[in-house]
Order: sequence, then structure tokens, then C-alpha cells
Amino acid sequence: MIKQIEFDLQPCKRGFHLVTAEIVSKLGQLPQTGMVNLLLQHTSAGLTLNENADPSVRVDFEQIFNRLIPENQAFYTHTLEGSDDMPAHVKSALTGATLTLPITHGRLNLGTWQGIYLCEFRNYGGPRHIIATIYS
Repeated sequence: MIKQIEFDLQPCKRGFHLVTAEIVSKLGQLPQTGMVNLLLQHTSAGLTLNENADPSVRVDFEQIFNRLIPENQAFYTHTLEGSDDMPAHVKSALTGATLTLPITHGRLNLGTWQGIYLCEFRNYGGPRHIIATIYS
């Protein structure tokens, strides 16, 4: 069986945000076993799986990404949507816009220290839309 659910995440400020609980709350009852694929329908934000316990990891991610892909570079040609837009597209390409996760005993089967991050790369990204496809 395949089921699809579409929903929006609450708007987040720029940075890396732990959204596991918000996503799980939108998925409803999960099958005993299966997979869920999450597609973030945006090109200036991303999804990734990482540390869920220490919030300083998310702060460090933001600092590292901003150093790797800085704003206001003279060689950027895509600048009409603001100085944070082109860097956001590159950052999104690095993190990706999808996650595929196993479902075991009716729950996402994540590691002890794993959580789902919304990687918001725009200063004002707004609500972010996700399509969840559940396979059982």
C-alpha cells in the first residue's frame, strides 16, 4: 500500500531546526513496517538527518555552511531575490531535499541520537511544504 500526505512545516528563521516531532505528528498512524520518503518542495531549504540532543550542533552547522557558501559574492549572477537566495540554492543542493526512513513497529526507526532537520537557508523562507509518501 502507498499513501501520500502533504503538509506545511511551521516557518522557521534561518538555521538548522529539529523538526522530527512536527513531521511525525503530521504523518498519522504509520504501518508496522515500511518506509517513508519525505520530499521538501523547495530549492532554498533542505532536509537532513543528524544529532538530535545537543543544540550546539545545529549552531555549528549554520556557521560552517555560511563560511563554505558566503553571501554577497561578486561572481553570483542570480541576485534578484536577495543576497541570501543564491547561497541558499547551493546549500540546498548540498543537503538535499529528500529523506527516506524506515518504519519499524509503527514508528520511524531512527538512531538514538538522530533527528530530522529542516535546514532553512533563507532569512525569510516562510512555511515549507513536504510531501510524505508512506510505503507499507
